[in-house]
Amino acid sequence: MARRDVLVLGAGIVGTSIALHLAKRGVSVALVDRQGPGEGTSYGNTGVLEGNTLFPHAFPSNASLLKIALKQAPEANYHLAALPHIAPYLFAYRANSTPERRLEFAEAMRPLFSRAIAEHEALMQESGSTRYLRKEGWIKLYRSESAFASNARELEVAAQYGLRYSTLDTDGTRALEPSLAPVFKHAIHWPDAATVSNPLMVTRSYAARFSQLAGVTLTGDARKLRKTADGWRIDTDEGALDTKEVVIALGPWAPDVLEPLGIRLPLAVKRGYHRHYKPAGNAGLTRVIVDTDNGYCLAPMEQGIRLTTGAEFADRDAEPTPVQFDRLMPAAEGLFPLGAPVEPTPWMGSRPCFADSRPVIGRAPGLSGLWLAYGHAHWGLTLGPVTGRLVADMMTGTTPFCDPAPYRAERFGN
Repeated sequence: MARRDVLVLGAGIVGTSIALHLAKRGVSVALVDRQGPGEGTSYGNTGVLEGNTLFPHAFPSNASLLKIALKQAPEANYHLAALPHIAPYLFAYRANSTPERRLEFAEAMRPLFSRAIAEHEALMQESGSTRYLRKEGWIKLYRSESAFASNARELEVAAQYGLRYSTLDTDGTRALEPSLAPVFKHAIHWPDAATVSNPLMVTRSYAARFSQLAGVTLTGDARKLRKTADGWRIDTDEGALDTKEVVIALGPWAPDVLEPLGIRLPLAVKRGYHRHYKPAGNAGLTRVIVDTDNGYCLAPMEQGIRLTTGAEFADRDAEPTPVQFDRLMPAAEGLFPLGAPVEPTPWMGSRPCFADSRPVIGRAPGLSGLWLAYGHAHWGLTLGPVTGRLVADMMTGTTPFCDPAPYRAERFGN
């Protein structure tokens, strides 16, 4: 029977980064997933490495809530049947959207966000994937004065943390991105953010580097994990594997493994969609563009311009309902000349979210040898490598580079 020091369940950007950081320290690691590295939630993001992030996405205002309730808002959708069990999360999410709680988030998460891009760059250098990295920042557009004014507090806090930004008018923005139509009034350019042109290939590159360090990647069903007398065991396509320690990095699928073990944390899922489009004519984008009034992003990728939607509140495994495309396409096509779609249908993924917008990183309560690293919400790609370093620090007895207390599962009372 095969044996490894550590089993990492989940081969997305978070799990792959954890496995790689542990392997770099001489730990024998197996990385197990039912899909290949980066083929789940990690595949479908906007590709932004948000080193500038301060505040989480706020709960919608009352005016926006009415549009969402009437299913008229481009930035959000919901399934009526899912609301009863999503309601506790939504109430907690609203409670965490006060100015005081958002400042708490900024303080708690700054140690991770401030190192996020440097950690990616280090792994990209090792894995030979720097060709995917772009360091042009990203731009948030504001079509209305009220939308721009609502961002004032974030800019104040950004200045306190020494984060660079530029406020631009329409002409200044189009000097950076000439293909944008002048349908907005203001913009903020965050120059110190970075982007990647192919998130899937970045994750695969990190997985390849992990393999070079004697790491083993196996196909298996994480739900087959079970406790043994001296550790843990899982069945894979290549047979049973025993290990002393396990890291759960399964994103939205983590409850499928944890709840049978008696660990119930208040995770919710925000589904999202994307589709690639060819630019029309000679149009092009250098930076990711966020239309804040309509809740979508335009991201230049190797496959084309990736149009990503906002959140959909629905059961994780419910049938896709990409109706947000119908609502946002007039605004998107009016902003940038999108051509023909690349894929026949949109892609759908699920973001794993806690109401305080912080991930869970650290030991699982009540079970020896079990570690947790999931719930990264909209920042899985950004925080994958820095989470990998933090988990590796804790598991190998190294003094962590930051205090991991804000990310403990026990904050939920477990």
